Amino acid sequence: MSGIDLHAHTTASDGSLSPTELVRHASTLGLTALAVTDHDTLGGLAEAQRAAVEAGLDLVPGVELSVEDDQGRFHLLGYLFDPNNGPLQETLVSIRASRAERNEQMGRKMAELGLPVTMEDVRAEAGEEADVIARPHFAQALIKQGVVTSVKEAFDRYLATGKPLYLPKDVLTPRDAIALIHGAGGLAVMAHPGLVPLSTEAFTQRVETLTREDGLDGLEAYYSQHTPADTARFLALAQANTLLVTGGSDFHGTPKPHVPLGVVTEGKPAPASLLTEMRTRVLQQTKEIKV
Repeated sequence: MSGIDLHAHTTASDGSLSPTELVRHASTLGLTALAVTDHDTLGGLAEAQRAAVEAGLDLVPGVELSVEDDQGRFHLLGYLFDPNNGPLQETLVSIRASRAERNEQMGRKMAELGLPVTMEDVRAEAGEEADVIARPHFAQALIKQGVVTSVKEAFDRYLATGKPLYLPKDVLTPRDAIALIHGAGGLAVMAHPGLVPLSTEAFTQRVETLTREDGLDGLEAYYSQHTPADTARFLALAQANTLLVTGGSDFHGTPKPHVPLGVVTEGKPAPASLLTEMRTRVLQQTKEIKV
């Protein structure tokens, strides 16, 4: 399975494998590079880097952010930034604090609904190493207490947008998130564009605007849940806007058992050439800043 996977999660957010376990799994599969892209935290990167050195694997620093403006919400992936960048770290701390407050409100909602699940149960599902407690942890707690039988049922009945336990969380605008990632020396890429709920025409305009006005760097055109038609459309859109192309599985482990690590497009990992092009773009941008 020679190739790369640029979208995977660990127990630092809502994945079921520790950073070390994830890296070892990637190495066992024969992947040559892996990006750890936990939600709103860089907490798993140091451990993943140590494991990657031992495994001889190329570890790409990453993060996944929810962003929203008056045109709607999507997820943004940051890559190849400096994990020690102060503004990036401080902003992520603030986002996690907002998440924590939302989680407490969701816990109160569970009590009001008479569900036999407490925040202690949810925290137990997240584990002590988690920097982020997210809806998949609520789903696992609901399963363990016999309220539902699957993650899908938990979201369909309680956790999806508009359902009884759903609460919005504070998020950055795309412009601010892209600027934050660029300020840390990284690249900003729209995650899983096939999941963005816009018509083809509206989505095309959205990408053109984000690229022209906000500096979007790329599209995750290769994605495990995209159809071949999706992939072809996003590759063409990336080319038309001189955007980088990335590829990832969005591996979580137990929360998404149907998404195996390293299976990105046509049953294979993403090509290693994508990462080479990303690093070339970072070097170009660094030179431009110095000039």
